[in-house]
Amino acid sequence: MDARLSPDPSRFYKSVSQEYFMSLKIRLARAGAKKRPYYHIVVADSRSPRDGRFIEKVGSYNPMLPADHADRIRLVDERIKHWLSNGALATDRVARFLGNAGLAPKPTYNEQPKKSAPKAKAQERAKAAADAAAAA
Repeated sequence: MDARLSPDPSRFYKSVSQEYFMSLKIRLARAGAKKRPYYHIVVADSRSPRDGRFIEKVGSYNPMLPADHADRIRLVDERIKHWLSNGALATDRVARFLGNAGLAPKPTYNEQPKKSAPKAKAQERAKAAADAAAAA
């Protein structure tokens, strides 16, 4: 039988695991009113819109509350651990939340680069200027 007449069905249908675990992100989805932000922490495909389709809601973040308020960041620990173990990646802000909650290692940030020392010609000019200033 010709291959064109009976295509392999696996070419057309993805399993649920292939579809969901391809590019998952744990990220913030904005809600709330104008100038009153409120964010849901969701697990979503990275290709879906920010406030669009998501797989599961795993927490919330209310930046309008004081920093030490208990409800500012709420996380569903067991579901976040589940999604992280299945390959979901947290965005920068959510990774910081997870690090503070002890659900994932805290992200490390590189220090600012040190300013390089002046090159040889610049050092000679500076020395000459210092000598001239001392002689004057």
